[in-house]
Amino acid sequence: MQKLFDVGLHPEQMLAELPAFMSKISDLATTLGIDLTPYQADHIALRVNDHELAKALHQAWLAYGDEWSNNEINGRPIIVIGFTQPLEVAGWTIEALELPYPSDKVYPQQGWEHVEFVIPSQAATTDELQEDLAVLLPTLAWDALAEHGIKVKASSPSGEHERLANPTYAFKQDNLCIKLHPCSLKAVIDSEIA
Repeated sequence: MQKLFDVGLHPEQMLAELPAFMSKISDLATTLGIDLTPYQADHIALRVNDHELAKALHQAWLAYGDEWSNNEINGRPIIVIGFTQPLEVAGWTIEALELPYPSDKVYPQQGWEHVEFVIPSQAATTDELQEDLAVLLPTLAWDALAEHGIKVKASSPSGEHERLANPTYAFKQDNLCIKLHPCSLKAVIDSEIA
């Protein structure tokens, strides 16, 4: 646990940084031209570059909730911890934490990295989701993203037993990222059990 404190990644330290992080997420949403306040901030994710740190974080965050999932996705474990007491921040209630174990990609900054929002939709593909986003978030400034240094990535991540399609659009600027998808992480995990 001391190692986590030493690098500023202990859950207590990360929770103290959460309001500032969510303020940056709100700023990114403004740059995207969208208002996410009506939507569920489904889960928050952090990134680390060291496997031992990930193991320590995994254990430390279990004091704040229950492990909903430990799934291999894209060749590495991704842990989902459902908070016993959801995080209340900036008007959102966040019910889960996503902790991917490191891959070969090195992140320039360890800590909070993205928030995923549920934009309710029946979309099963990224093309269908983009069509729905055009209707549900008509002010999304697709054409102006590159000039703001925002990278867009469409993906359809899935675990081995998932039965629910959850296409995702990620909007990344510097070390911040907003992801939009049609289903909550809890619903996707529940689909594995069904």
